[in-house]
Amino acid sequence: MSTQDTLKHKLDHTDADGKQEYTITVYAENRIGLLNRIAIIFSKRKINIESLNTSPSEIDGIHRFNIVITEGYEVVRKLARQIEKQIEVLKVYFNTNDEIIWQELALYKVSTDEIAEKVTVERLLRQYGASAVVIRKDYTVFAVTGHREETDALVKALEPYELIEFVRSARVAIIKDSAGFHEKLKEFEAIEPGEELIENEFLDKGEKIFTM
Repeated sequence: MSTQDTLKHKLDHTDADGKQEYTITVYAENRIGLLNRIAIIFSKRKINIESLNTSPSEIDGIHRFNIVITEGYEVVRKLARQIEKQIEVLKVYFNTNDEIIWQELALYKVSTDEIAEKVTVERLLRQYGASAVVIRKDYTVFAVTGHREETDALVKALEPYELIEFVRSARVAIIKDSAGFHEKLKEFEAIEPGEELIENEFLDKGEKIFTM
């Protein structure tokens, strides 16, 4: 959904307060201070940011912010409009989990001895599609990509087997029904084309004009 979307909103997966998880996607110029101003928009409204990721987008010079919050539709819509008022922001979209493809990366540090001695641990790691990133005598680090429920489930499964450390990345997400932001830029240019370059007729006549 964009901030101008008038399609009927789905109320699936909402809690008792009518809230559900949304991913807000912001396309903006990567300027100093923008991230801080966006964070203030949320903090002023006492809205917790559950996940925040920034990265380059498909357009050179334009960055993409993925922000995950749990709120009601109207609150999210107003937030998106407020973020769009920032001068560096080009466009803001907000989507439910059903409308995006998303993943998170998790790293798990486990005792190498536990893996070698107990077949259960190795079986668990295979079951969750974990791949070894670093193998040392004292520990092994595994990586898993998936949804939060999947990475959390592996944490619980590994707790009895000396799980030394766990960390999870912010969400990265792609909107299912999107042709890419470069197409949106073309639409903007068609609606509001840039001014035609007018050549200065006096450019090559400097000596004649500026000499007394």
